[in-house]
Amino acid sequence: MNFTHRTKNILKSIKNSFKRFPITIGISTALVIMLIILLERGSYLTQDSRIVFQRINMIIALGIPLSLCIKLVYEKNQRFNKIHGISMYIFGGFILILYYYFLLKDFSMVSTVRYTGVSLFLYLAFSYIPWLGRDEGFEFYIIKVFSSFFLTIIYSLVLYLGVSAIFFTVDQLFDVNIPGKYYYYTFLVVAGVFAPSLFLARVPKIDQEFEGYEYPKSLKVLLLYIVIPLITIYSIILYIYFGKIIITKDWPRGLVSHLVLWYSVLSVAVIFFITPILKENKLANRFRSWFPKLIIPILIMMFISMGIRIKQYGITENRYFALVLGLWVIGIMIYFIFKKKLNNMVIPISLSIIALNSVFGPLSGFDVSKRSQNRRLKSLIEKNNMIGEGGLVKPTDDISMDDKLEVGMILKYFNDNHSLKDVKYLPQDFKISNMESVFGFPYMEKSLNEYSHFYYFSESRGKTLEVKGYDYLLEGYGIMGKIESNDDIAVYFNRVDLNFKIEEKGNVIYKKDLKEYGLDVLEKVKDMDLKGNNLIDQDNMTFVDENDKVKVKFIINSIDGERRNQMKDTIFNNIDYYVLIKIK
Repeated sequence: MNFTHRTKNILKSIKNSFKRFPITIGISTALVIMLIILLERGSYLTQDSRIVFQRINMIIALGIPLSLCIKLVYEKNQRFNKIHGISMYIFGGFILILYYYFLLKDFSMVSTVRYTGVSLFLYLAFSYIPWLGRDEGFEFYIIKVFSSFFLTIIYSLVLYLGVSAIFFTVDQLFDVNIPGKYYYYTFLVVAGVFAPSLFLARVPKIDQEFEGYEYPKSLKVLLLYIVIPLITIYSIILYIYFGKIIITKDWPRGLVSHLVLWYSVLSVAVIFFITPILKENKLANRFRSWFPKLIIPILIMMFISMGIRIKQYGITENRYFALVLGLWVIGIMIYFIFKKKLNNMVIPISLSIIALNSVFGPLSGFDVSKRSQNRRLKSLIEKNNMIGEGGLVKPTDDISMDDKLEVGMILKYFNDNHSLKDVKYLPQDFKISNMESVFGFPYMEKSLNEYSHFYYFSESRGKTLEVKGYDYLLEGYGIMGKIESNDDIAVYFNRVDLNFKIEEKGNVIYKKDLKEYGLDVLEKVKDMDLKGNNLIDQDNMTFVDENDKVKVKFIINSIDGERRNQMKDTIFNNIDYYVLIKIK
């Protein structure tokens, strides 16, 4: 098949996908347009407007899998007419609007995790809706969808690299000076318009049969002779590792769940994909028969390790999701053991239900984690006789250092991930700054061999700045190592060590390590009741310094980095700022 004929087939397929999935492709195209507008107009938007724009984009993105599910439900039910289809899309749009106003108010941990869970549910539903009510051929359908997905990635990558190469060549040969943003726009159009159109064109029709469909040889070689041997070797290593644990009785903390969890999920996928060749291939049949039994002891050891961690620190969202995923895996493995004739529809359907249940309702990770941490707090205050009138905490300093640190970690969990109002046994207006008056001892965090990422930004971003009384206004990003004025003034900023310096006629008249201001912000953060977006008022992000030669005002827009055990060990990845300079 020559290039011209292949190109015509691709264009024909894309045309057919527009006919079959016009709403979905329209939504993905709208998302591309919105992302381009956000980049073009982003510098003119206030911080609040930017957040609204980002929330709208997330809702549009959620509309992509939702519209796919609606289309497949419509195609599957032959009794539906166009009126039914239009009504379903209108109802879907109404659901997205409600989601925007009630479930995506900010970018807090709860909102983003719930958004991820809903997206996962919809994409999984897209995979199994066409096969509801059918018995055989589901694995072939998924193989076809996956092969289309990977082929789409290859085509899209080639197209993007080709267009980028054209831009680069024209730019270099003709000095056109093509802005870098056009490479980004090209990526958006390829990923958001071309790729979905090409992928959806290859999605099998709702009534397509797979009788006589030949199992891909490349997939068979990959699974049977590469993946299965690797999984077998990994299993042996885990058995040796757990044997060492049993002998030494030295249980690891947190590592085991990651060692086991993703490998077991991969194993579920492997068994799913080799199901069509179980009868014809002995290796596949043996793996399907023996592996689910051999992995059970490994999963049990994983749950013991999780239980030790949960007993010490209670359930948090991360532990909850690891625990739920582990329970799902062991449930699927038990299904593999006792079910001779597999119906693999159970795998995506059960996983989608768990994904939705994990982010909504009283059994969600959020509610379970809050209840667990509240129980943990209750046990600590009861142990130290700290329950006063009305069931509220009464202050006392007669408490061990370990318990003080535990209380601090519980309050930090609620403050970072939810709200201090969710903590029981405390006054409704409680803040971290009230710690000593309410508990009788100051707030402190447990010193773990861990670090946590932070990101804080100023409410002044996107707003006008008062420059009266200063000679220069510079943006930190604009100081590419060094910037000079016409008055023999040179400003230096090293983005690696965050050292800021001003010279006049070659003489240093001011020096500052901006890490000092970053640490100052982090100290102030301890006494703040921050919410999801980590927004800090401008006064706490503004610093004025001067000497006999210069007056400098730093207005920090944002800081991000990694908070270590000791404040002095904190790493700043970036400090974004404006600086006002007055030469005396």
